[in-house]
Amino acid sequence: MGWLQRLKIDNFLLMLFAVVAAASLLPAKGVVKIGFEYLTTAAIALLFFMHGAKLSREAIVAGAGHWRLHLVVFLSTFALFPLLGLAMAFIPPTILPPPLFMGFLYLCALPATVQSAIAFTSVAGGNVAAAVCSASASSILGIFLSPVLVGALMQTQEGGTDTLHAIGKIILQLMVPFIAGHLSRPLTGRWVDKHKKLINLTDRSSILLVVYVAFSEAVVEGIWRQVTGVSLLWVVGISLALLTIVLIVNTCASRLLGFNTADEITIVFCGSKKSLANGVPMANVLFPAGAVGMMLLPLMIFHQIQLMVCAVLAQRYARRSVKEKPPVG
Repeated sequence: MGWLQRLKIDNFLLMLFAVVAAASLLPAKGVVKIGFEYLTTAAIALLFFMHGAKLSREAIVAGAGHWRLHLVVFLSTFALFPLLGLAMAFIPPTILPPPLFMGFLYLCALPATVQSAIAFTSVAGGNVAAAVCSASASSILGIFLSPVLVGALMQTQEGGTDTLHAIGKIILQLMVPFIAGHLSRPLTGRWVDKHKKLINLTDRSSILLVVYVAFSEAVVEGIWRQVTGVSLLWVVGISLALLTIVLIVNTCASRLLGFNTADEITIVFCGSKKSLANGVPMANVLFPAGAVGMMLLPLMIFHQIQLMVCAVLAQRYARRSVKEKPPVG
């Protein structure tokens, strides 16, 4: 498995694609499908309960005062990305078919990741406290803002979604468990902090389950008749271009605004991420079952690309910070 590590391919992403393959060969149908749907609803509630329980108020307070940094990250996540998503309308449908274009619009409306943004910021030598606050705030705000953005973006493309109904479903199925988990932190926080590996396993298992159910429905609806190998290559290329533009804009903006290197690192990594952990269950709530698989394809591919590119970028920042440190003595 050494070659996988050198390529920095995330093992969880390999598991996701294995689940997609399993759903393509053995999609859930009939009574089994109904059972999986109930299980998926419970798994999503548990996932967001755990997200709330993991959120440390102390860490948020530690970085909350850095409002200029958080504003730049917020604008990157919820303004720059959506504008770039709308710009994809100029890509010919022969290159980016309408269903995949909608998937990119959905991707661009999502909040930032929490774990990977903080991890890359730490490796690169950035402002970790600010990263914790910024990424956590993005995740929480995204529960409300993402459905609104999805509705606004897709209405411009004559898709249309019932935004108020979507927000209601998001509050009931995602926000209520999240708040319950956070309020339970005085009772559960110590246990959660001690069993992070178990919590991560629960998170990932929930996402894998949602992906299996979503792609089972998509396979039944004929997703692989709509998406060709060439289309997937275009999705990879467009994802690379999207991430590159965002990284360049965030780097230039942080330097023009006078942020130091540690804050620049935080802006670059927190402002360029899109959350698979939030995007998968949210898609399950927002979209018809048959459309979820197509909506998730760009997100799954972009997620892997952002991990690979940012892993390399974090190492470069780390090496640069070592060189810039004055010699001791």
